Amino acid sequence: MIFGFSPDSPQCSRAACTADARSSVVWRNPRIHGPERRKVWLACDEHAPYLRDFLASRAFPVTVVDGIVDGSGIELPEVNA
Repeated sequence: MIFGFSPDSPQCSRAACTADARSSVVWRNPRIHGPERRKVWLACDEHAPYLRDFLASRAFPVTVVDGIVDGSGIELPEVNA
């Protein structure tokens, strides 16, 4: 375990949530990251929609996929801000 992260039981990225993550919220900030860059937040079932909406409201390309992924190979919708 490194800094409280255990790859055997990944936790939701929502502040104060300790639930097991079941989804990956894959996104990027187009103002500072090129199209090849991906960031990933892990999410429990309850917080996946919240995290997705939080990022989408900032005009970031974002998608939610089932399972824990590293973001590579995930297509993001392009957003015109």
